[in-house]
Amino acid sequence: MNLEILNTKVQEFISLNLNSDINTLLLKGNSVEGVPITRIVEQIEAKRKCKTKLPTWFNTEGIYYPNKLNIEQTSSEITAQYKSNLISGERIIDLTGGFGVDCYFFSKQFFEVIHTEINTTLSHIAKHNAEKQDATSIRFEAQDGITYLKNSKYQFDWIYIDPSRRHDVKGKVFFLKDCIPDVPSQLDILFSKSENILIKTSPLLDITVGLKELTNVAAIHIVAVKNEVKELLWLLKKDHKVQPEITAVNLVDSKLETFTFTQTSEQKAKVTFNEPLQYLYEPNAAILKSGAFKLIAQELHIYKLALNTHLYTSEAMVDFPGRVFTINEILPYHKKQLKKVLPKKANVTTRNFPETVKSIRNLFKIRDGGDCYLFFTTNNFDKKIVLVCSKAL
Repeated sequence: MNLEILNTKVQEFISLNLNSDINTLLLKGNSVEGVPITRIVEQIEAKRKCKTKLPTWFNTEGIYYPNKLNIEQTSSEITAQYKSNLISGERIIDLTGGFGVDCYFFSKQFFEVIHTEINTTLSHIAKHNAEKQDATSIRFEAQDGITYLKNSKYQFDWIYIDPSRRHDVKGKVFFLKDCIPDVPSQLDILFSKSENILIKTSPLLDITVGLKELTNVAAIHIVAVKNEVKELLWLLKKDHKVQPEITAVNLVDSKLETFTFTQTSEQKAKVTFNEPLQYLYEPNAAILKSGAFKLIAQELHIYKLALNTHLYTSEAMVDFPGRVFTINEILPYHKKQLKKVLPKKANVTTRNFPETVKSIRNLFKIRDGGDCYLFFTTNNFDKKIVLVCSKAL
């Protein structure tokens, strides 16, 4: 951690050049107050990434930024705030503290927060920033979290851990045992120090796989932001034995779309199929990740287009966790006829359809955008159709 970066003139240079071309700055090769331009550019790039992801940090003077990779890997402000509202108590320990975003929001729910981070530099950066933000209830320990926990004399109301995937499993279906730390092998130690554990994982982790690896899972939260799943949250309670509740949540500006269920309720749900009616419903990304494909239709009293087509329809509009469209036209999938009638500019989506969006755009020469929405899908009679829609909301 180069404290010279916090020099007033260096900070002013960073602020003035947030929108400057990085290559131009590097080519000039100047230093500011003895700080090499390469180090300053690292601060600029990292701060840029915080503008929308971490606005509290971006708008606080004197924040020291780690490299941009650390910013990319940290929780966003909106997801950190969401998870902090799920738990509370006297004392919590974050075993993988990182840049300290989650700890900052935990400090609003707990009297004491312990931030452990094996990367000494990152630990010092998080501590400096917490002081700038008056987050005085956070204590920083620059060491391995599991080691610190084993040697700690304290019991904790909650343990939080965000394991990272090992690089050698990149691109593969992965397990929690493939992460660092290996949470499943450490559960006995974790439960010896707390009755409550909160685990954050990548959205790529399969829910069924996670349930097989973990014990005492009380709840799972699938957290999406503006229809993109960002993280899975696993809440474990020491004596919990029954099936966990699964909550699919989509955070869109000030609106919160939620749907809560159990896997048993999904398995028992009865769904009715129908041809497309007046309205079309496309579930948000969290619902699609959760697998609540039948139950959502049953609960909202709407129809499903087909067993493997995760689109829904109704004659009267309902409040739905996802996008709602008015169906203007239903077209059979005949390529020659479609080439004559499809618009040349539209938003294209496929659901249970053999062609990709890219191939459809190329085939029908459709540019992206506009107010028309085309859904290429399959109905309950296994017929390929195109739904020409406009947004209902």
